[in-house]
Amino acid sequence: MHERKERFTSLSGLPVERVYTNDDLKQWSPEKDLGEPGAFPYTRGIHPTMYRGRPWTMRQFAGFGSAEDTNKRFKYLLQHGQTGLSVAFDMPTLMGLDADHAQARGEVGYCGVTISSLEDMERLFDGIPLDRVTTSMTINGPAAVIFAMYLTMAERRGIAFDKLGGTLQNDILKEYIAQKEWLFPPEPHLRLIVDTLGYCTQHVPKWHPISISGYHIREAGSTAVQELAFTLYDGLTYVEAALKAGLNVDSFAPQLSFFFNVHNDFFEEIAKFRAARRLWAREMERRFHPKDPRSLQMRCHAQTAGCSLTAQQPMNNVVRTTLQALAAILGGTQSLHTNSMDETLALPTEVAVKLALRSQQIIAHESEVTNTVDPLGGSYYVESLTTRLEEEAQALFRRLDTLGGMVKAIEQGFPQREILEASLRYQREVERKERIIVGVNEYVEPESTAIPTLKIGAEVEKDQVDRLSSLRLRRDSFRMAGMLEALQEAAAGDENLMPYLLDSVKADATLGEICAALKEVFGTYKEPVVI
Repeated sequence: MHERKERFTSLSGLPVERVYTNDDLKQWSPEKDLGEPGAFPYTRGIHPTMYRGRPWTMRQFAGFGSAEDTNKRFKYLLQHGQTGLSVAFDMPTLMGLDADHAQARGEVGYCGVTISSLEDMERLFDGIPLDRVTTSMTINGPAAVIFAMYLTMAERRGIAFDKLGGTLQNDILKEYIAQKEWLFPPEPHLRLIVDTLGYCTQHVPKWHPISISGYHIREAGSTAVQELAFTLYDGLTYVEAALKAGLNVDSFAPQLSFFFNVHNDFFEEIAKFRAARRLWAREMERRFHPKDPRSLQMRCHAQTAGCSLTAQQPMNNVVRTTLQALAAILGGTQSLHTNSMDETLALPTEVAVKLALRSQQIIAHESEVTNTVDPLGGSYYVESLTTRLEEEAQALFRRLDTLGGMVKAIEQGFPQREILEASLRYQREVERKERIIVGVNEYVEPESTAIPTLKIGAEVEKDQVDRLSSLRLRRDSFRMAGMLEALQEAAAGDENLMPYLLDSVKADATLGEICAALKEVFGTYKEPVVI
């Protein structure tokens, strides 16, 4: 039997006292640091009524195999009470490659849905009312191209752009930091992001054209402090880039959104969301002086920590996910995805994904935690931890400022190195049993209980390649080539590229063809060596 030892640090390494009292809040001002829900600095939430006004959006991440396979999963989730769609794309799509590209072989449809053309996008959302369901798309490098496909699909259905609601992740800086799925060097990618921001402010006002993501930073091994600091600083970098391009901060800042991980340290995660809202509001006000209060509000989606799930005793993951979901809700998220218990083994089965959705629904309807806004507000521990997280994140902000900003810091390998060191510390703690993972380094069983898993067949790739071949024979190749040439000419200049991407998609240019055309103008990126 494991003998419990006192733990004196959070997952971020912050000291945790035995007990907290009013003395720990001597430098803390309820009026300055806490405020009221819906009021600056938004520590207690961005809405006065929070979940009493409306519950968070329950948005299960889904995508596998063909567009038809994923369409069936979307409809299954909607039938069981999901309130928003979230698309997972396969690796070739994330890398801007068509399914028939040599580098795509063996990867088509395995970790998400395969999308190579506008026709695929139309199959993916067949029968789904785009003007009544919000859609989140987790894609970054080729995000603008995928967005152009989504908009064109809506236009063909006669749905006005101002009726569309959803989120495009479109966050390239965290790709250089953590997930490593980029196409071009940083500056062209920043331009594409600013172009989508500018286009949405004019044409798709209900859409969030970027979801600034700490999720993948945390999955790469960062601490909560690093996730908080690097994510918000990425956001400030995008704001600065948009302002340099001539956009008004109040025209686009209300459409910015964030995406956070929810890990195992229950109170640290709650405090992280509260600190994030407060820090964002203060930094936006200090650096950019917006006039619209909505420009100071940090809206966020959350997802339970995939990296915390274990292949050993996978049923335990239900408990982990539920606790993490509760932390996100007590922290005040606007949207939530709960991971399925089988995700460390394979893509989620219908049974597992329904159970993950039910965990949100039980919290929403049975736990009563939604009856009051910010129920932990004023807790000595939570307020002290919120302040400490904000201070530690500000220290990293100052370091990034000194390095010349996030792009310069990435080129020097600073955030990558910080995350690497944090992940190594965590792994050593697990191996030394300084941090207990139930079923992994303690309470271990000789054999885990087998559970059914979802398998993707080789026919998915074959069918997708055949469809691409058919599309290339049917389309007007001369018109398509002309649109790609026009796109390249615009990319060599300084025009907004979204109209050219839309024209290319309408001419049936594929994802891979559009990205290859842009690479000829923008070039590619080589990652610095991090030691």
